[in-house]
Parts: sequence; C-alpha cells; structure tokens
Amino acid sequence: MEMFQINRENWGFDYKKFTTVIFIVLPVSIMASMLYWNLPFDQSRVFEATSNNSIVPTSSPESQILQNQTLDSRTEAVSHSKNASPGSDRNPDGEMLNTTTYPGIGNVSCSRNCSSQLTNDKLIDEVIIPSGFDEKACLSRYESVMYRKNSPHKPSAYLLSKLRNYEKLHKTCGPDTKSYNRTLKRLNQNRTSKRSLKCNYIIWIPANGLGNRIVSMASTFLYALLTNRVLLVDHGTDMADLFCEPFPDTSWLLPNHFPVRNHGHIRYSRSFGSINTSTDSPPSHLYLNLDHSNYDLDKKLFYCDKTEPFLRKINWLFLLSDQYFAPYFFMSKSYKEEVSKLFPEKETIFYHLGHYLFNPSNQAWGLITRFYDAYLAKADQRLGIQVRVFNPKTTPLQTVLDQVLACTLKEKLLPKVLKTQKPEAHTQYRNKKSKAILVTSLYSSFYGNLSDMYWTKATETDEIIGVYQPSHEGYQHFSDNMHNMKAWAEIYLLSLSDVLVTSGWSTFGYVAQGLGGLKPWILFKIDGDKLPNPPCTRDLSMEPCFHVPPTYNCQEEGKVFDASIVFSSFKHCLDLSWGIKLVSNHD
Repeated sequence: MEMFQINRENWGFDYKKFTTVIFIVLPVSIMASMLYWNLPFDQSRVFEATSNNSIVPTSSPESQILQNQTLDSRTEAVSHSKNASPGSDRNPDGEMLNTTTYPGIGNVSCSRNCSSQLTNDKLIDEVIIPSGFDEKACLSRYESVMYRKNSPHKPSAYLLSKLRNYEKLHKTCGPDTKSYNRTLKRLNQNRTSKRSLKCNYIIWIPANGLGNRIVSMASTFLYALLTNRVLLVDHGTDMADLFCEPFPDTSWLLPNHFPVRNHGHIRYSRSFGSINTSTDSPPSHLYLNLDHSNYDLDKKLFYCDKTEPFLRKINWLFLLSDQYFAPYFFMSKSYKEEVSKLFPEKETIFYHLGHYLFNPSNQAWGLITRFYDAYLAKADQRLGIQVRVFNPKTTPLQTVLDQVLACTLKEKLLPKVLKTQKPEAHTQYRNKKSKAILVTSLYSSFYGNLSDMYWTKATETDEIIGVYQPSHEGYQHFSDNMHNMKAWAEIYLLSLSDVLVTSGWSTFGYVAQGLGGLKPWILFKIDGDKLPNPPCTRDLSMEPCFHVPPTYNCQEEGKVFDASIVFSSFKHCLDLSWGIKLVSNHD
C-alpha cells in the first residue's frame, strides 16, 4: 500500500478520478463493440473500396456526409430486413430492386436476417454448405451475395437435404476414391455388374456454346440427383477454370487419365437407341444423345418412363446435350413426385441449381467485380441488354438496333432524348437519377450508337445514362478458353441487372435470366430486314426454354401430345413456339 501511495504521488495520479473514468468508459466501450460486431457487413471492405475510388480528407464536409450516409445505410439494412413488408422496395412491375448502397461496393441487399446464411461473418447462398471449402480458392462463393438482390425464392428443405446427401455421395464416389476405382474396372466390361455397385456415374459431354453447356449441365445434375448418380463433367481445355468446384472436399472434373476420351467411338457402338432395352444384362456403359440434332432414337427412349429401369442398371452413362431438358422430369411419372418435392416453386429449378453449381472462379470473378465496381455499382438502376444476331449476313445490324430501341423506348426501359438541348443548372446534377446500360454483344455498333445517343442529347426524364460494354469479339470463338471466360463474365454481369432485355432463342440470355431470377423482355428473332411488330414481349417466367421437348406419346405409338395442354405447369415459349417452359401454376 505504501508503494502504491508513493507511485501515485510521483505520477500525480488521482485514484478517485481514475475509478470514475473506468466506470464511465468501460460500459461505453463494451456497447460500442457490441454494435460494431452486429453490423451487417464487413467494414474493412467498405473502407478499402472507398479508398480505391476516391480520396476524401477525413476532416472535410464531404467526409462527414459520407460517414453519415454510410451509418444511415447500415441502420437501414438492418431495419429493412426485419420490418420490410412483402410489397416494399419493388418497382412497378413487381421486381425486387436493390435499395441499400454501400460506397464503392454497390448495392448490397443482405443483412443477418436476409435469405443467405451468415457463418463467421461471411455471407453465402442458402443452397451452399458453409463448411468444406477454402474461401480463398473461390471468393465468389462468399462475396456474390453483396452484388445480388435479396431473393424471394427460397430453396425447399427437401432440396437442401438432397444436396447435402449428394455431397456425401460425391465425396465417397468422386475421382480417385476406392469406390471410383472399383467401378472404373467395370467400364470396359461388355455387361454391367450383376452385383449392385455403390457408385454409378453420369458423364456430361459438352456441345455448342457456353449458354447451351451451362443449361445442359444443370439439367444433367438434376438427373443425377433424381437417380442417385455421381456427376462428372468433361470441361476440356476451353472451359478450364470458369467455375469453382461445387462440391466440398472433392472434384466434379473428369480425370485427365480417364480411359474413354474418344466419345465418338462409343457414340455409335454403345448408343441408347441401338441397344436392346429388354435384355436382363445391359452394357456397363452407354451413350445418350439428347442434343437438338435430327437423331431422335435416343431421345424417344429416354423420354419414356418404361426405359427408366433399364437405365438405372447402367454403371457409366455418357450424356451429350445442349438442351435445358430439366422440365421433362415434371412430365415423367417416374420423377414427377420427387422433382415436385425438390422444387415446389417450379420455375426456380435453374435459379437454385445455377447458384449451387456455377460460382465463378477467381479469375472470372475478378473480371466481373472489376467491371461492376467501375461502371455499374453507383447507378440507381442497371439495365442489361443482350443482343444476339443469329445470321449477320442476312440481318442488318441497323435493323436489330432499331428493334432494341423500339423495345426499350416502348416499354419505358430507356428514356427518350430531347430534340433540342435545354439549359441546365450545374447544381441540379447531384439530384438526378442515373441508369447504367450494360450491353453484351459480339459487335460494338449497338454500344456505340446507344452511347452516342445519350452523350449528345439530354433525356426527357433528366436521367443520366451511362452505356458500357465489356467486350466485342466480332464472332463466336469455339475451343477458346479466354473467349468463354469473357462470355461467362458477361452472362454473370447481366444476371446482376435490375431489368433485363435478351434475344429470343439465345441460351446466353436464358442463363442470365435464370441466375438473376428475372423475367426479361425478349427481342423476337429477326430473319431478314423486317422489324418485328411488336419488337419484344415480357417473358412468362425466369426459367430457360426447353427447345426440343418430347412430342410423341410413349403409351400410344404414333400419337403426339402437347405438354402445354396436358400439363398445367407448362406454357409454350414466347420466343420459340414449339419450345416449352415451366411457369407458376395457373389455376
């Protein structure tokens, strides 16, 4: 005690004042710490992003305004997630819009009470398990929710359970496991094993462009879920490093040393259409062709319930497809009940499976986020326009541009421009609404014309319009990995739009609308130089169109049927009259 008194005197220490300060400061510090850790975002990301975009002195009035806006937006994010009514934060057409803006990151619609899981302060999509992944190996898995709208579409508990069970199966049966090696020995056998094997496989084979590949991969995975098969994908060299591994602690990639790489050899010797399906000893491997070609034997057999028991016996099933054939399972007596339990909201198949399977790789995610943060993040609204010209030799690009303008102006997606410039006060600039137009096309002329139009003339609505295009490759490059990387980045950027315009028949647009949960305006396909009337129409659902659905009746040979008449959950695609798509039930 004497030592304490000596020290206190030497330092000028007042014990009573010190005690008073401790009792005041300590509770305040604890409360501030609790408030900080309950904020619905990563503060360091905000400071990092703002410092990259602009440097504002901390003592300036602008800095104080920025701090106040950031705090207000944090508070708004928390209160919105708890108290928002079902109809709030929507545009007149009922689409959910981003409302909470964090400087430098763009619109963030998630908080601790939103639809995504929060684990260790990391936000992830609801269909993805939080453990078993290396976060640094796939940043998009944890960061994508900061760029997406808060979704009203919730995965069913049955789908989540099915995905978790599948992950266990894939981990047990994935490449280079004991079960995989054991089944691999059966690959070249003439007959399938009489003894039931633990692991059976379906190998996805790519065909056509990236959009076709993505919708067919999602369909193939759904088939794997329904039949308890393990999905392996043959990405080849032109799809290297586009997507993260979707399943924890394992790989979905077909190993490079897989013995059957010449798919053309088995395409004819072991095709489904050439096999006697009544035999009790089916082959160990089989080739199934579900593409859009005129070859129908495989499709006729596959889209018939009576062949399902035969297919279940096959150890190795090689599947070639460029189609979104997932809707078929709602027609099948064998699968309808199961797929209905997985997806009670029928038009969310691609939405949920797309978010689960197709997380951009770090290289692709860098392309996406750098473009988004630089050009799209600060806009009040983002309009995505995807333009596909199927035959540029017979279809003038000017006709397609006229169609784009006719559609977007008629539907009030874009504002009209003034014929004469009116004087404007500079002080009004800060109060104007901004709209970012993302154009994706193989050609630069659509971007150039829109950009010139909104640069040289003011808009009738006083909106500030920015037009941006990530790339213009000129033509579709097949067997080109970087071309596919850019295409994947553009598809994903389109899916982050608030409003979307796509080209009819295009699977590129289908993937974007499916991932974004958007019902786009569809530009009707043009043949020649005649402008369609009307130029576009609003799609029925966010699901991709099934271009080549079955039309023959398996029960009654020689008869055909129309799925849109037989099944209430199907409608004909608006951009392709013979195609069908899943829609919400209309009683």
